[in-house]
Amino acid sequence: MKILIALVVLSFALLAGAAHGEPNVSRQLGDDVRYDITQLPSLGGSSSAGFSINDRGWVSGRSNLPDNQTREATLWRNGSLTRLGTLGGPNSVVRWPVKNTRGIITGISQTDEPDPLNEDWSCSAFFPGATGTGYRCLGFRWQNGEMTPLSTLGGTHGFAAGTNNAGRTVGWAENAVHDPTCVPPQVLQFHPVVWGPNEGRIQELPLLSDDTSGAATAINDRGQIVGITGICDQAIGRFSAIHAVLWEDGEVTDIGNLGGVAWHTPNAINLHGEIVGFSNFSAADGGEYHPHAFLWTESGGIVDLGTLPLPFNDNSDAWGINNWGQAVGRSCDADGNCHAFLWQDGAMRDLNELGYEDVLIAAFDIDDFGRITGQAFDDETGTFVAFLATPALG
Repeated sequence: MKILIALVVLSFALLAGAAHGEPNVSRQLGDDVRYDITQLPSLGGSSSAGFSINDRGWVSGRSNLPDNQTREATLWRNGSLTRLGTLGGPNSVVRWPVKNTRGIITGISQTDEPDPLNEDWSCSAFFPGATGTGYRCLGFRWQNGEMTPLSTLGGTHGFAAGTNNAGRTVGWAENAVHDPTCVPPQVLQFHPVVWGPNEGRIQELPLLSDDTSGAATAINDRGQIVGITGICDQAIGRFSAIHAVLWEDGEVTDIGNLGGVAWHTPNAINLHGEIVGFSNFSAADGGEYHPHAFLWTESGGIVDLGTLPLPFNDNSDAWGINNWGQAVGRSCDADGNCHAFLWQDGAMRDLNELGYEDVLIAAFDIDDFGRITGQAFDDETGTFVAFLATPALG
């Protein structure tokens, strides 16, 4: 395991202190801060990533097995890796910030049931292989060593994203409607859903008028939910994400976009209702993925967070935000080379300025102690690795 203590001269926020595993923090701006950056262990393959960190310091994500043809949802606690298993198929992943401190991890897994319609489905973007999953893919909840499948709306597939401390899990699920707005091989439309808190309960969330499909990506402890609505399309962003939306008190609200016609996707929402995600900023891009990271607040609306300086100024996306308003993500060049960023107080900072010997490619989540997880590239081994960056006094 590789550990580096990096001295930082940037004015990052320092979050410290805890009581009974919950944050009791003060925010100190303008101080020099050290980050302990730790490479997290893998399952032996060439790619791992941390996508979620909660206030207990639990990092969850995925890691490739040695064959690099399969990957498994993983949980890192105190640097130790736990395999979460699958629902019977070869692959599973935790892909969105989960956030609760109850020990509930949520994500997606293939089952051992063949896909009767041979759809690509949303899972295909996160599993190894060219197209399709070959198997039925379902959302799962993992707790106390047991992985449980989540129901659909009568269709083949589902997808689970975040879970709050009330035990409510958000995601999306197919129904049995053959939707003409679907782009083959996608056949069935899908709707945003909430599972729980009672076992077996599934609730549909409303779509914006004229939309046929949608997905819920994150939920906070106030019950506010964010996600997308649009047409069925390919079931992986694009025109399924014509609208970025907020659900609150049973109502759905369009929160706006940065000017494009596709890929408007909120990824996280904190307790203050602040939302981060990504949005295409030019209508000229059509359905091509070319977004900027955004921050939405009730008072200020949607704001373009921009990009890092050259050469990483072609596009950006934001994936996590904590209750102090610190957001993390990645900013990339036109060839797909990316650097992780931390955004706070109106400024985007390159996390590679920490001085870490490997390249911090993406930051996917940040907790209320300022701990960050994501993915780095290890030049020595030629592998993509999960990392944990922890602020420290000194």
